[in-house]
Amino acid sequence: MQKLELPKNKELLRPLPNEFLVLNTTERIGFSLTRSMNSGAWKSIWTACQRYIGSLWIYLATYNLMNVYGIENVESTDPERPLLLVANHRSFFDMYTVSSVLFRRTKRPMRLFFPVRAKFFYTNPAGWFVNFIMGWWSMYPPFFREEKQADKREFDKFSLREVIRICSEGSGHIIGFHPEGKRNLDDDVYSLLPAQPGIGKIVYSARPQVVPVFIAGLGNHLPKQVLGNWTGGEKIRIRFGKMLDLSDHFERPDRIRTHKEIADHLMEKIKELAEEDRAEFGSNHS
Repeated sequence: MQKLELPKNKELLRPLPNEFLVLNTTERIGFSLTRSMNSGAWKSIWTACQRYIGSLWIYLATYNLMNVYGIENVESTDPERPLLLVANHRSFFDMYTVSSVLFRRTKRPMRLFFPVRAKFFYTNPAGWFVNFIMGWWSMYPPFFREEKQADKREFDKFSLREVIRICSEGSGHIIGFHPEGKRNLDDDVYSLLPAQPGIGKIVYSARPQVVPVFIAGLGNHLPKQVLGNWTGGEKIRIRFGKMLDLSDHFERPDRIRTHKEIADHLMEKIKELAEEDRAEFGSNHS
């Protein structure tokens, strides 16, 4: 098995010239800007904004609806090792809401990273602005896998290395990831899409702490979501599972079959949390 070599320092990686040059000018600027905002002192500044500003407005928009379960499973993780949160994906606001809960209900140090599809967030200056006002630049690194130009996938090799690096080292690192790869728009809140093997590769290579999360009750219409806090909107439920023991998977060969087995196992654990939610709230959400 070939072991991935990572730099010993804690600085973010840089793409190779052949990876960077496949991006157009707008994408290069967007990437370089966001990478800078996730480095050094800038990252500390934006983390403070997330803690004291971002988490506050999310709290004010959800406090009448919020129900949180299993927060102790996050609190008990080792803050000196990266923590990977793997969650179902139904709303644009899933991970922002989760991060608000963590900032306000745990004492754990945090430096947030949310790997994201590059479309809009890196291909359009308006996307840079959304990343700033919604995530304080934490939507990093980008993946171009859905872009029409096949050569853009060359850049994704860098992004994969970068996610693995972030998941491998760094005090306070919390990485939010959706194994499904895209939002599930099914009306059944308990339906889950198949897991993509990429998350399995990341977990296998980086060996982070992994906690599954199930999220329900969030919508994609921001004004309606906010108003629902005072007009009787749907209850928001965030369930954190116990940290997963994946040691058996790590004894298997480093190949795509193993990666897919890990990804499927993560989705199974998310499904178990979904079933807990169904037992309590399912009569109103089927």
